[in-house]
Amino acid sequence: MLTEPFYELGDHIAIDLPGARAVFTTRRGGVSKAPYETLNLGLLTDDDPAAVRANREQLAKGLGVAFAWRKQVHGAQVHVVDESWTSSEMPPDGDAVVTRTKGVAPLVLAADCVPIAIVGPGVVAMVHAGWQGLAKGVIAAAVAGLGVETTVAAIGPAAGVCCYEVSDELIDRFAALGHGARHQERRLDLKGIASDQLSQAGVNVVHDVNLCTICAPRDLLFSHRADRGITGRQAGIVWLT
Repeated sequence: MLTEPFYELGDHIAIDLPGARAVFTTRRGGVSKAPYETLNLGLLTDDDPAAVRANREQLAKGLGVAFAWRKQVHGAQVHVVDESWTSSEMPPDGDAVVTRTKGVAPLVLAADCVPIAIVGPGVVAMVHAGWQGLAKGVIAAAVAGLGVETTVAAIGPAAGVCCYEVSDELIDRFAALGHGARHQERRLDLKGIASDQLSQAGVNVVHDVNLCTICAPRDLLFSHRADRGITGRQAGIVWLT
């Protein structure tokens, strides 16, 4: 199922990048009950918050890191952090987290939006990019936030052009932004747009896991579209090694 340089890490998907590792979780493992079953990491779902927190704690312990995350709002705000978020309160709004601190792992959640790990010498970022974030420039903002020239990126599971049907208005919006070729009929290529924007922002190498959340096996990945809105969230996580 996976092609190099991606590989299976237990129930999840991993890729080793220069000086860092990125992991894209699946819905397998964990303690959540139906309909979220297994490893739901989304607190802003109708799942039991205690189960979600237990899932997060179990995952962090297994990876040997502490998570740094923000409340995602489909924007372009980038947070540069040097510590994890441990408060029981909701963190500040933001859709990209950058760190230079070992042991701290930026984390974003997704269930069709595009999770993107970006790595440079001594610095990592994790980005949440739905169509709104892509239109608002979250990728360019995140790359700028790294503050380095040599970067590599990994795109995790997200809605694929095979399945992501949108309005003509949305296709026209991205065509006006220079992504006119990134669609098939009325289906938008979110990951292709993300790859274009990464390259435009100066990212040297872009890897794509080539998994669509919508048509993947339902026991593998959460999908807002496929699960008709009642679904959990998987994570994209990256840290310095």
